Amino acid sequence: MRLPDYEPQDFGKVAVLMGGQSAERAISLESGKAVTTALCNAGVDAHDIDFDKETFIRLINDDFERVFIALHGRGGEDGTIQGALETIGLPYTGSGVLGSALAMDKIRSKSLWRDVGLSTPAAVELSATSQWRQIAEQIGLPIMVKPVREGSSIGASKVTDIQDLSAAWSQANQFDGRVMAESWIEGDEYTVPILNGVVLPVIKLETSRDFYDYKAKYEDNDTKYICPCGLDETLEKKLGELSLKACQRLGVSGWARVDIMVDDANQAWLIEVNTVPGMTSHSLVPMGAKQANISFEQLVIQILATSLVIPVEMELQN
Repeated sequence: MRLPDYEPQDFGKVAVLMGGQSAERAISLESGKAVTTALCNAGVDAHDIDFDKETFIRLINDDFERVFIALHGRGGEDGTIQGALETIGLPYTGSGVLGSALAMDKIRSKSLWRDVGLSTPAAVELSATSQWRQIAEQIGLPIMVKPVREGSSIGASKVTDIQDLSAAWSQANQFDGRVMAESWIEGDEYTVPILNGVVLPVIKLETSRDFYDYKAKYEDNDTKYICPCGLDETLEKKLGELSLKACQRLGVSGWARVDIMVDDANQAWLIEVNTVPGMTSHSLVPMGAKQANISFEQLVIQILATSLVIPVEMELQN
């Protein structure tokens, strides 16, 4: 993959926004520090900022010229920070307001995908008054219960018994007032990194846990990341094409990571799109980039370069 060339001075003074107050704060801090270190090593005038209510004053008064968004979760990945940065005229990395907001909302993402015939597991939004037996009959057991607008599998749980649905809803509801139940897909989990409309090598995820949850992602050293992923070339290409179509439908731009399940019949199912993927030592986009002979420093430079253009939705370029 040939990468465009950029000089450090092309970017000016860069703020790397991280932390914030979402449930993914700890991961965001780790991502932000890794990004800042890599940018500085590449000669970019980058400064990490733990986001709070005073941040916008600093961005304006300290003459920052653009922002690398490393804020995960709500407030950073849902269009909120993107809209605020647009009001003060600061360019930023990744997707715009609409793409960010739609990708963060798993229920709306699914609705938009289904409208154009893209496969995604059946799902229904839950509430305290949901009829649990009816929910189980509607989408079948097992069921994945999770917050509608959280990442890193925070608050998510697998339910195999109707009697456990209420407790699973309560757990997810601690992190988001909106909770969903999703049909469980039995099969293998893959993630597809995308950089500027180009699909990077697909990664297969293997965990001894029920699913690739928070502990499997960030705490379990036994989790396996397989890249090359082991799929035949035709199926891997199909996953890439499906991922690009999923991003296009949501208006996602710049860079992203698409999570997909593949069942025993080789049917691929869209799970979600991440518009500000993790950039930690356990993170998946850097793994895919490395397999494509893109170093971490090169990766962050290419992501930063998405701030040089107005966000446009991804095109099929793979």
